Amino acid sequence: MATIQVDVVSAEENIFSGEAKFVALPGESGELGILPRHTPLITRIKAGAVRIERADNGEEEFVFVAGGILEIQPGKVTVLADTAIRGRDLDEAKALEARKQAEQAMKNAKTDVDFAKAQGEFATMAAQIAAIAKLRRR
Repeated sequence: MATIQVDVVSAEENIFSGEAKFVALPGESGELGILPRHTPLITRIKAGAVRIERADNGEEEFVFVAGGILEIQPGKVTVLADTAIRGRDLDEAKALEARKQAEQAMKNAKTDVDFAKAQGEFATMAAQIAAIAKLRRR
């Protein structure tokens, strides 16, 4: 059985490193599915869920990323995430509160820059909440 090495890293830590059968993640133009021997590629990714089907036990590993860069090389996938959180560490209550605060910040924004920052935070929290819902459905 063919496998691919997968590394998911953020500025803070190495989130996942291991062999996988399949990886799915949110590319800028839509969901990307990566199997062993995928064509080399470098692209940006947007906020959402990275799903990794582990080669060792077939279980699915789940990581939320808040955007970043994806690099696919022969035999290796590297996700360089702006922020990455293991699925088991996601906190729905915190995400809901952060989304509410971002929504309030958008309403109270005095400049376009303030509005854009709040809008970005709102989109990230909405993606995190969607990722939590996806994790629950597994």
